Amino acid sequence: MKNILVIGGGKIGSVVADLLVQTPEANGYRVTVADRSAALLQDIERGAAKTPRLSTLQLDVNDAAALGAALAGRFAVLSAAPYHLTVKVAEAARALGVHYLDLTEDVASTRRIRELAAGANTAFIPQCGLAPGFISIVAADLTRQFDTLDSVRMRVGALPAYPSNALNYNLTWSTEGVINEYCEPCEAIVDGQRREVPALEEREEFSLDGVLYEAFNTSGGLGTLCETLAGKVRTLNYRTIRYPGHAAIMKALLHDLRLKDRRDVLKDILEQSLPATMQDVVIVFVTVAGIKDGRLLQDTYARKTYSHVLAGKMRSAIQITTASSLCAMLDMVAAGTLPQAGFVRQEDVPLADFLGNRFGRVYAMDELSKAA
Repeated sequence: MKNILVIGGGKIGSVVADLLVQTPEANGYRVTVADRSAALLQDIERGAAKTPRLSTLQLDVNDAAALGAALAGRFAVLSAAPYHLTVKVAEAARALGVHYLDLTEDVASTRRIRELAAGANTAFIPQCGLAPGFISIVAADLTRQFDTLDSVRMRVGALPAYPSNALNYNLTWSTEGVINEYCEPCEAIVDGQRREVPALEEREEFSLDGVLYEAFNTSGGLGTLCETLAGKVRTLNYRTIRYPGHAAIMKALLHDLRLKDRRDVLKDILEQSLPATMQDVVIVFVTVAGIKDGRLLQDTYARKTYSHVLAGKMRSAIQITTASSLCAMLDMVAAGTLPQAGFVRQEDVPLADFLGNRFGRVYAMDELSKAA
């Protein structure tokens, strides 16, 4: 078994640990979950399946010596910590020769991680979640069906199944991550040129299965696709899906009330006002257009995943999709089917390989597309 350190014991990290320790011993994992919150670690210990393969460690990532000691001898470290801590974890992984994977959507952090990966003798794989992550694998797979490309439009949303407030939203994952996506510039390709476009803008509406949604620019969802598809596509963009009305309220909070400059205040407001929910739905919607066999054609991937029982417990849809994606990428590194050194892009992973993985297959299970 391979020894894994999961940093961050929150909504996603705790599920990642649960999934990994329930693998067969022959090709399984021992997992240590590290977090600075003793209360959170106690919750994990109480709720986890009783197994010697799972342990916890109170750790402050800002303590370089303690972080290095926690990483020593590990096969890989998986960062499910807030985005602003990922670079510190990656730097420690590089110093100690440990494979590194994370869930970050932060563009600046990913650029730094790519720098760290240059010349490394272990793999550095950021953005291993849903978006960025699985969405890039899907988009890249669709693009390979065309002779030349015209447009790639990627839309993802993690939404309450039963919205009941003015924002039409419940907290389903990192509040800091959501705010960061709503504030930072967004990469795109516009008329064949790489651009940065503002978050919360270019709002559109569309209908899927009879439900009306809005989508708007958010940061980080494209991963490294802007670089990969530069010079090959006229239009490339990523937008987050919400129910109509959400973007207007968030723009008022962030810009009119200037909470963009007081993110800690906005985080507190949201966490004190919006309840979490396990009854959510994740929507993945990718459309690619281009030339195939001399004709301009369009191909679309659309999927909804609802909360479901996974590894013996009810999980939210965002937990299912994000944790399973991170575990699948780790599993492929452990099996040797992904590069063992340097920077690894999500779009280099074949969709068939991902869906065929024991963790990745949740994206292909029919029962996960039906409301519980």
